[in-house]
Amino acid sequence: MVDISTLEYKVVAFDEGGKKHDITDFIENFGWEENDHELAVRLSFTARNDIVSKSRLSSTIKPNCLILAYAKSGKKPFEEVVRGKVVTWSRVNRNSGYTFKCTAYDDLYCLQKSQDDFFFQSGISTKSRISKVLGQWGISLGKYEGPNASHGKKKYQAMYISDIVLAILDDGVKKGGSKCIIRQEKGQVQIVKRGGNKDVYVFETDNTTALTHSLSTEDMVTRVKIMGKEKKGGKEKVIATLNGDTKYGIRQRIYKRGHDEKLSDAKSAAQAILDENGRLKNEAKVQSPDVPCIRKGDLVCMRAQQIKGDFYVLSIQHDAETRSMTMDIKRRK
Repeated sequence: MVDISTLEYKVVAFDEGGKKHDITDFIENFGWEENDHELAVRLSFTARNDIVSKSRLSSTIKPNCLILAYAKSGKKPFEEVVRGKVVTWSRVNRNSGYTFKCTAYDDLYCLQKSQDDFFFQSGISTKSRISKVLGQWGISLGKYEGPNASHGKKKYQAMYISDIVLAILDDGVKKGGSKCIIRQEKGQVQIVKRGGNKDVYVFETDNTTALTHSLSTEDMVTRVKIMGKEKKGGKEKVIATLNGDTKYGIRQRIYKRGHDEKLSDAKSAAQAILDENGRLKNEAKVQSPDVPCIRKGDLVCMRAQQIKGDFYVLSIQHDAETRSMTMDIKRRK
């Protein structure tokens, strides 16, 4: 576990000319977060708007300037934990002094804010489809540990790029691939296996400050109908029905079989929906001392109070000021 007593953070900024500035001493409040159903990391800080390099901080850092944050504990060197480009810039002048605030996101932010159209012929693999989408937006794909299934023809129209990428990955998972996470690490976009982190941190009662545990059937799926089309008239028909744990009632989802999709593949996709959503939602919210390297999608081990087992991190917020973090976690099935 990270030694909280020796935990240090460092924040640097690059101005419009590419010059590097260490702004750690100006920072009054700093944190970053990764949220469920979002690709980009968001970092934000409040700082004293004092003079740096002969001008105020707000004149040095402008929208689209790069911000990097580092952390270390003990005698270990500083390691980059998050980076982003300034999206929101604001300054406040008061009698008591000058304040400067920024919010920044990593390069995946443009995928959440941009729409596009894509058409893929049948047979193009998961990785090739994602590489094409990212490449068209100037993003090269580094490490890839996601599914690499063969997909049927598919058209995406006026969809957010992030939704297209997630839909392609989700279809790959339904065809037997592993659940994965898309994220940027040290400037490189990667798709890694969920829970594939080398170091798994253990949280026990003495290093957990607050814990909320919940069980829910709210988003449960207990039945999936596979729908297809008649050759004549285009009327949809039920091809197959897969039942899960129906003791909680019927919570039905429809899966539409693709025109060139095998029935076996459609059944595998329907079963994947049940595997992912067919059980009680077993989640917890954990507050603890900060471990800056933990990211969304990582696996953590809980041995705190009545919560024991392995959990995936759904979302995480790091607070450098209080040296604490908050995780929403979901039990590994």
